[in-house]
Amino acid sequence: MAFSMLQLFLLGALGPRLVDELGISPTVLGLTTTIGFGTAAVLSPVGGRIVDRIGPRRAMAVLLVVSAVALALIGAAPGAGLLLAAVALGGVPQALANPATNKAILGSVPPARRGSVTGTKQSGVQLGAFAAGLPLAAAAAGIGWRGAVWTAAGAALLTGLWALRTLPGDPPPPQTATRPSLVPRGFVAWLAVFSLFLGSGIASVNTYLALFGVRELEMGPGTAAALVAVLGVAGIAGRVGWSKAARPGRAEWLPGWLAVGAVGAAALLVAALSAAPLAWAAAVAVGVFAVSGNAVSMVLVVQRAAPGRAGQDSALVAAGFFAGFAVGPPLFGLFAEAGRYGAGWILVAAEFAGAGAVAFTWAVRDRRGRADRSS
Repeated sequence: MAFSMLQLFLLGALGPRLVDELGISPTVLGLTTTIGFGTAAVLSPVGGRIVDRIGPRRAMAVLLVVSAVALALIGAAPGAGLLLAAVALGGVPQALANPATNKAILGSVPPARRGSVTGTKQSGVQLGAFAAGLPLAAAAAGIGWRGAVWTAAGAALLTGLWALRTLPGDPPPPQTATRPSLVPRGFVAWLAVFSLFLGSGIASVNTYLALFGVRELEMGPGTAAALVAVLGVAGIAGRVGWSKAARPGRAEWLPGWLAVGAVGAAALLVAALSAAPLAWAAAVAVGVFAVSGNAVSMVLVVQRAAPGRAGQDSALVAAGFFAGFAVGPPLFGLFAEAGRYGAGWILVAAEFAGAGAVAFTWAVRDRRGRADRSS
């Protein structure tokens, strides 16, 4: 999970260096996220189908090797063209990650532990944020940003070989298969829309937080990258903690309340324009609330997926999340280009509020539906 989205966090943490050395604009920096996650959103339904067919072990090995190739190409990019192509390739492992890991959990973890294990594996994404914001950003200061990205590529390749050698073997593919639905329905549709709004806000923070620190808060590139690392550590703690708390009956309400907390985090980013230290509190709050919302949505998928549908349902929810990642940064980039970061963070707050409205509406409808079925 860490490697599946590492390119996103590296582009955010190393954004100031990329903007200066490659001569790209903040808008193009936002486009990297759009292309990568747009690709992931389009491929996710197919990715879920592939995982259901080939099994999680082979799928995880493929996503790690492709991650390595994409990171290597990012490190070799002389300009925006190859950079954007490499980021598009990085959408492939993103499309495979949630279906493969969720299916592995369903196949090997007892039901009582699935919530906590799902939260732990989702925290791997934030481990990637921490790696990008501290060790890899520190490495960039010594060996250059390209060397740091190539180091990450080598680590991804080694992890892929490890996965292929050590993970349990995949079950044989099903002899018969139902026609996959490319349109989410029921609780999957609600979670996909929630994830669309949530992903829009999170992606904007991930992509522009370091640049915001450098350009508006007068931080050095290393200090600004540390903001991303703080967000990553807080996200690890939040995803593990909230996923453990996401028991049936409570899990349905958590996405809405986490979105409310995320609105508060965006408000802290607005306030940081007047009091810069609040940016650190905002980074923690984004990790604890906004980032954790995605983990809880995956816990709900694991709890509610029909037999044989875990990969496909995970992929459809992830497609909504990735679509949000594709949409959010370009919109924020328009404000960043004009130096209007305050307005950009207000937009992020509105996106988180939209996620909360969707989540609470679904929770109420779901409770009424269960009450009707039991009466």
